[in-house]
Amino acid sequence: MHTVSRLIVIVLFEDVDLLDVTGPPEVFSLARRETDEAADYDVVLAAETMDPVTTGAGVRVLPDVTFDELSARSIDTLIVPGAVEMDGRRGVHPRIDPAVVDRVRRLAGRTRRVTSVCVGAHILAAAGLLDGKRATTHWSTAQRLAADHPAVEVDADPIFIREGDVWTGAGISACLDLSLALVADDLGEAVALRVARQLVMYLKRPSGQSQFSVPLEQVSTTRRVEDLRHHILRHLAEPLTVADLAACAHVSDRQLTRIFKNELGTTPHAYIESVRVEAARRQLESTDATLERVASTCGFGTVDTLVRAFRRRLDTTPTEYRRRFRTGASAPGQAVPPGSVGVRRRRPRGSGGRRLR
Repeated sequence: MHTVSRLIVIVLFEDVDLLDVTGPPEVFSLARRETDEAADYDVVLAAETMDPVTTGAGVRVLPDVTFDELSARSIDTLIVPGAVEMDGRRGVHPRIDPAVVDRVRRLAGRTRRVTSVCVGAHILAAAGLLDGKRATTHWSTAQRLAADHPAVEVDADPIFIREGDVWTGAGISACLDLSLALVADDLGEAVALRVARQLVMYLKRPSGQSQFSVPLEQVSTTRRVEDLRHHILRHLAEPLTVADLAACAHVSDRQLTRIFKNELGTTPHAYIESVRVEAARRQLESTDATLERVASTCGFGTVDTLVRAFRRRLDTTPTEYRRRFRTGASAPGQAVPPGSVGVRRRRPRGSGGRRLR
């Protein structure tokens, strides 16, 4: 089999998310193994200097090359990871270093394929590489990305999005999904599937990112909308028509629709359904309630309506969702299926500055 050398450059900077950096090399290394080295991926970690970089997890990583040393090399794939900082209210904010943005912009000019993982999309956007393109990022910062960069069409649901030679990935673990998609693009889905099996994961997840975290906490600016949201939560099992909500808010039906559109960016019907799906998700994850019970208490009325909402919102069924994401103990005799992405992993302990390399 003909070997094609591909230089993969992963950008390093202080407080970068560790899995964003270490996940892709594992995928490319397995691709090399699964094709008897026909996939000649040369993965390097690049930083401003050769000094160790401390990741957000506290693990120190040694760069392979500096950005200047790459100036004469042609890059196949540039991977831009992300970094976040937390505010006093546990809010998540992307960390955007202008120096890193400038380096990414210059490296992208010599790269066949530019990608971002998680909030790394904010760096691509700041570099002007997402203008006029559809892109995704971690759901918690999607609204910020859309607000800061109106020229970018932000879609918080997909695991990854490809727009020509620019790829953007969702949450941190989606670096594996994105890397598998890159391997499939290079070597075909058969190779990517073999790699996915080695990683004990799906080649393609059966739903969008919203399956894992539905961002219902949109910020509203008026007390009236907050009151409506609390009213919806208190009366979730009831019909909750537009007329009922309008009467509660003392406005017309048309005004209510306009309020939801302006404040929450959606329609009353869509918002109510999203809240009901979120409530159903939590019951499916943490209780043994029957589907009939879940449908009733969450306001769907019938199991058929519940199933349709799950298919529409999460591209899966309630039964499949529970099988994958149940957080309680499994029922007697119920085994976790091989390759399930619903297997809970141990949270890594702090490293205290342990060196990765």
